[in-house]
Amino acid sequence: MNQDQKKSVNEKYARSLQKGERFWPDSIYKDLLVSLAIFILLILLASFVGVPFEPKADPSDSAYVPRPEWYFLFLFKFLALYGQIPLLGKIEWLATVLIPGLTIAFLFLLPFVDRSPKRYYGKRIFAIGFMAIVVTSIVSLTLIANIPTTSSDAVYIPGPLQTVGGLLIPLVGYILLALMNFFFKKTPAKVMIWTAAVTVILMIGLTVATLAVAPAPAAAEGGIAVTLVDQIQAGQDLYSANCVECHGDDGSVAVIEGVKGLEGEKITPINGRDVLYTITDSAMQEVIAYGRPTAGMNPFGRSYGGALSTSEISYMVTFMRYSWDDRFEMPPMKPLYPALAAGEVPSYDVHVQPLVKRYCISCHKAGKTNNNYLMTSYDEMLNTGDNVPVIKVGDENSLLLQLLNGHESKDPKTGNTIRQMPPTKLLKPEYIDMLTRWVMAGMPQTAEEAAKLSVTPTPTP
Repeated sequence: MNQDQKKSVNEKYARSLQKGERFWPDSIYKDLLVSLAIFILLILLASFVGVPFEPKADPSDSAYVPRPEWYFLFLFKFLALYGQIPLLGKIEWLATVLIPGLTIAFLFLLPFVDRSPKRYYGKRIFAIGFMAIVVTSIVSLTLIANIPTTSSDAVYIPGPLQTVGGLLIPLVGYILLALMNFFFKKTPAKVMIWTAAVTVILMIGLTVATLAVAPAPAAAEGGIAVTLVDQIQAGQDLYSANCVECHGDDGSVAVIEGVKGLEGEKITPINGRDVLYTITDSAMQEVIAYGRPTAGMNPFGRSYGGALSTSEISYMVTFMRYSWDDRFEMPPMKPLYPALAAGEVPSYDVHVQPLVKRYCISCHKAGKTNNNYLMTSYDEMLNTGDNVPVIKVGDENSLLLQLLNGHESKDPKTGNTIRQMPPTKLLKPEYIDMLTRWVMAGMPQTAEEAAKLSVTPTPTP
């Protein structure tokens, strides 16, 4: 900077100082107002929008894919794309240490590198263009962070789109702008503007294209129970699938019946005060996770070879507490299925499936001793079992209905006695009546099919 420029800058500074504002209290007051507004905004977002909950950390869950916070997703994606370059991708420290380190160092040195006194945007083409590419790159990489860079598919279009749009194009833009600014200083400003603009447009276009052709994310196997009602419902479903066989639907079983290897085994009912008042939640979770191998109870926790996560076991304990512990008040819960009106025909999807899930799946699923009668789907209920068909349309003497009503039957193939179902405690009369109405009406699967079979009662005059 020559003497004339220094003089001009000092004069402008003196004029600005005369008509400017004081750091205290003017600037501080404005900063406080803006900080307060941002703080209130954060409080409102946390209160009314919030962040989706995730399950409790489970070290035994090897399927969990860790992700950084959203403000680091662009770097996370940059590292993934960098790994796709044949030679450079094998030298991880370049991407994890050298490149971020050089970037941070450049930001620190920027005031010493760019010493131009010019502040008018028309005179700052290189700085504005360079930062436009940087910001666009960060936004682009953040948006595509959850899209896989590779796939087992023979042709995976999102892969090269991400590499070109998120890595190669911004790199070319940076190099061209740097060459024009530092080496070819006579390059017209319009050329630099067009270079930056085309780079940004190409990056945006390829980002949109990547999002458009990327495969839809796989649906999660199970949602995360957030509210107390959701946790109780999730725990009840898990208890029904894993525990009803031995403990019954209400935890009152004292003698196990109908379970191979445990027939006649005496156990302590788990719905009484002797258990619920003396065992803490954490101790109960440990019992479920580790099991009691000496008593025939297999481990259910993933850490010990089972299938349940830490959160799922926690949901089961919550269900048991609020259902059977009289110190806890059960919140209002939805009924098992909608009440049936006079003449209404139940359907499998709306009425039967929730009932079967609650009371039958624990025994009648693959891997259990159940005469090969499975009940995990509509087709299995109608077409499986050693004594198929177990239920017949319009036949109230069907084997399943007889067993549900407490009658025993003989296996025509082996001659063995088939006991009532469930073996420990019969279903409530309204449940048996609903299943009977379903069988007698034709066993419709969907609500639409059931509606066509329903009869509207004729109003009495």
